[in-house]
Amino acid sequence: MADDLRAKPITIVGAGAIGGTIGAYLADAGYEVTLVDSAPEHVEAIRKHSLRITGVRGEQTFHPKVVLAEEMEGPLSVTFLCVKGHFTGSAMEQIAPLLQPEGYVLSLQNGLNEALIVERIGAERTVGAFVHFGADLLEPGLIQLGYEETIHVGELDGRITPRVEALRETLEHAMPTRVTDNIWGFLWGKLVFGALGFLVSCVDAPVAEVIDDPLGKHLCRETCTEAYLVARTQVDRVEPIGEFEPEEFAPGQDMEARANETLTALAESWRGSIKQHMGIWRDLKVKKRKTEVDMQVAQIVATGREEGVLTPVNAAVLEIVHEIEGSMRGMEWTNLQEIAYRSEVSLRG
Repeated sequence: MADDLRAKPITIVGAGAIGGTIGAYLADAGYEVTLVDSAPEHVEAIRKHSLRITGVRGEQTFHPKVVLAEEMEGPLSVTFLCVKGHFTGSAMEQIAPLLQPEGYVLSLQNGLNEALIVERIGAERTVGAFVHFGADLLEPGLIQLGYEETIHVGELDGRITPRVEALRETLEHAMPTRVTDNIWGFLWGKLVFGALGFLVSCVDAPVAEVIDDPLGKHLCRETCTEAYLVARTQVDRVEPIGEFEPEEFAPGQDMEARANETLTALAESWRGSIKQHMGIWRDLKVKKRKTEVDMQVAQIVATGREEGVLTPVNAAVLEIVHEIEGSMRGMEWTNLQEIAYRSEVSLRG
């Protein structure tokens, strides 16, 4: 029998695109939610006016409780962690001492942050989740929901517990949600998708245009294949990411055709979406801030090195993104040629 999370306070650390969206809908459904964010202007906008969400569900206005990170108080019970991956460590430094013995943290993030959370509070108080709905924080107090996608929640050891059933029932109020016994398969699948996301975001163009480009598609195929091969050293099954199927990049005679079909379908879905760019592009182009590349692509490269899987395209993308972050490089189409050059990728075939 699932626990009833309506009887417990839910603290959502990180009130940006993901945390803000989930928190708004849960608060609207009657849950006791507190949003926590480190950006004073975002917190102030929500407090004074509201949290507005526009996009595929129309425009809605919410009035959730929100506090600054330094105002967060314990004891914490159910805690959703929604910060960027590179802020996981500092967030857990604040959360861990405030967490009740029976409290736990659900990671609603990209990357393998569950491992970092486990280091601070243990596996028994850590729950994993795969999140893939598209949302952007456009300005303080305003989120755009670009597309909906099912959330998957799971215990790290694959057990189906009352806790994850309760989380599924709760998150359903924000987004379609399922329980999985293969959360690591989803997290590694998202890293395959993320590898593609960082590649296409090296260019200041819509996702579909980069995939449509012959060199862009070729590099997308290469980077996803590398990431998939690394993922398979860690999990038996790499789970699908929405309509994106990482298993189509598995080696085989027809791999190129399968992969190209997957990439073409992905381009078509982005072409018809409100959201034309990855959040990575927004970090680089609009917000001009550090991305999660070290928590995703660097993880692929490092794991590949440990497992003996070559990842030259991902390694080149990692370098290029760092150079864009450091204002040493623009987001030009020539970045694709530079990635091909550095990774020594051949266009033959």
